Amino acid sequence: MTANAPLHALPQGFRDEQLDLQKAGITNWGQLRELTDQNLSRLVATGRSTARNLKRLRGIAELVCCLELAPADAALLMHSGFATVASIATSSPQEITNRTGRLERQLGSGRAPVVDLAIAKHWILLAKARQTTN
Repeated sequence: MTANAPLHALPQGFRDEQLDLQKAGITNWGQLRELTDQNLSRLVATGRSTARNLKRLRGIAELVCCLELAPADAALLMHSGFATVASIATSSPQEITNRTGRLERQLGSGRAPVVDLAIAKHWILLAKARQTTN
């Protein structure tokens, strides 16, 4: 996914944030990533969004833009405790598969784990490459 990818079909828990972002003219992941804390505070003050959810969305946007992940994969990583590119880069594939698998089991999805060792290793390599270019 790229920074220009549109913000559509956010999870149900972010419906207020999606409406407030649309009203503010924020239509893609790159624009969401660039929001400052001051911008987030204004959105919270003028709409129904919560600061917590907007910060989560901004974290997801960071992973989507920097590592070109799908929003669902970025959300899975973030909610598993890998909220930054640096945390992914310093992790092992086994750690990522364990923590994402644990989260999926806790959520009770009943499906096979999405992240395997190969995918985790690929994400780590992307994160390491991203760190050397910054």
